[in-house]
Amino acid sequence: MKKNILTLLAAVLGLNTSCGQPSYDNLDVEAFANYISAKEVQLLDVRTAEEYAEEHLDGALLADVKSPQFLEKAKAQLDKTRPVAVYCRSGRRSANAAEQLSAAGYKCVNLKGGILAWKSKDKPTTTVEVDALLTPSPTP
Repeated sequence: MKKNILTLLAAVLGLNTSCGQPSYDNLDVEAFANYISAKEVQLLDVRTAEEYAEEHLDGALLADVKSPQFLEKAKAQLDKTRPVAVYCRSGRRSANAAEQLSAAGYKCVNLKGGILAWKSKDKPTTTVEVDALLTPSPTP
């Protein structure tokens, strides 16, 4: 009886640990750079507008993962049929974003180490005026 309980406990614990695996991939800088070079990949910066304005990867969309409307804003910008590559400053917020987006049905990858790792490998970034981000574009 004791053996059966231990076997059952081991099986339950084994199932619980396998559920803890992320539903997205973490890529190092070189793998991430290669991944985002594909035309179908959507690039998403999940930092604040101020951080994005200071510097971001060229072509990145913006949706602040700390915003209560994060998923709503991300879904409005992203095509669910195309893969999404996310990044933040250090990789922590973007891991959270990748988890949320994966749960919503998106195929995601996360930049391990974030933009800090990206810059440490001398990869290019670009800037934008913060006012341009905060001012709504005129409607035609």
